[in-house]
Amino acid sequence: MRHVIALDVGGTGMKAALAGPDGEPLHRARRPTGRERGPEAVVDGILDFAAELGALGAERFGSAPAAVGVAVPGIVDDVRGTAVYAANLGWRDVPLRARLSERLGGVPVALGHDVRTGGLAEGRIGAGRGADRFLFVPLGTGIAGAIGIDGRVEGGAHGFAGEIGHVVVRPDGVPCPCGQRGCLERYASASAVGEAWAAASGDPAADAADCAAAVESGDPAAVRVWREAVDALAAGLVTALTLLDPRMLIIGGGLAEAGETLFTPLREAVARRITFQTQPSIVPAALGDTAGCLGAGLLAWDLLNSTDRTEETS
Repeated sequence: MRHVIALDVGGTGMKAALAGPDGEPLHRARRPTGRERGPEAVVDGILDFAAELGALGAERFGSAPAAVGVAVPGIVDDVRGTAVYAANLGWRDVPLRARLSERLGGVPVALGHDVRTGGLAEGRIGAGRGADRFLFVPLGTGIAGAIGIDGRVEGGAHGFAGEIGHVVVRPDGVPCPCGQRGCLERYASASAVGEAWAAASGDPAADAADCAAAVESGDPAAVRVWREAVDALAAGLVTALTLLDPRMLIIGGGLAEAGETLFTPLREAVARRITFQTQPSIVPAALGDTAGCLGAGLLAWDLLNSTDRTEETS
């Protein structure tokens, strides 16, 4: 059976699959990144993991994987196939596509940004299936975004398209590591909500899930923290929908796990802010933490399909 390797590299762990022609996972595996041993050890771990998956695929399906798709965090140059920078992995300018292809005997490799890759999966086979225009926004440690257009995800001229977390929603607000003040992710990410609730509750171990639970129980301090985060998120999303006019906003990440505790006030807050704009559907992501791996498989198949079409026309 023709199959590909799909690999999603996160800050602490790697999720991988052998994926069939329809993108269905034929085999799944997970492994820690080993980042505590340094960036080169992380790269070696990726190469070893991919090689093991390749050998397994050849043994199980009678042929080597036809391609590899890899999703990585940080700054990614998907044209050159380079992992430019990732603070949580410590690497800079890693020619990951070339090294993977060499390790696997010349197999073609597609490299993508983790959030855009996850957005690709959500758009094609997840919550955005059938939507011609969508914005995928995961609310985790930070906030990023993926702009979906007709089945693909727009990377931008320099690879930074969709970085909604650094839209300024509170001018002269809290400093952000990016160098600006008042960025969206400093107010509405899961980590920001957790920090705010830890301070308000006096519990340094409290997190965003604890805040959501306190909101559901009617705690007024939690309601205030939550309302401030939702209001900031609505401000950022309205800026995005004014520019992009998406048909759907897909919200994922840890904060979205609060369900309607988040989505009901968020829809209301967006509705209050829009004037001439058309309010898109605001829905939870469907694929959870598998989105990046599934999207990596789609990247690999897209690469193969484009190669096949080129060969047919040459």
